[in-house]
Amino acid sequence: MEIARYIIENNATVRQTAKQFGISKSTVHKDVTERLPQINPTLAKNARKVLDVNKSERHIRGGLATREKYLHHHI
Repeated sequence: MEIARYIIENNATVRQTAKQFGISKSTVHKDVTERLPQINPTLAKNARKVLDVNKSERHIRGGLATREKYLHHHI
């Protein structure tokens, strides 16, 4: 439940959440998508919404990160 609250409050990605809690990305994903719905379905649903938005935007973030990398390395 703490992981889900962190995701919701910080609009965090799976990777950011895993780093914050010192666990693997797969553990974060499994906790939110499989374990949490059995304990607190509402919290799981809200956390899942954030993760779905992040997933849909990840190609944009990746492109921006790559762009920044090459702007700073090839000047």
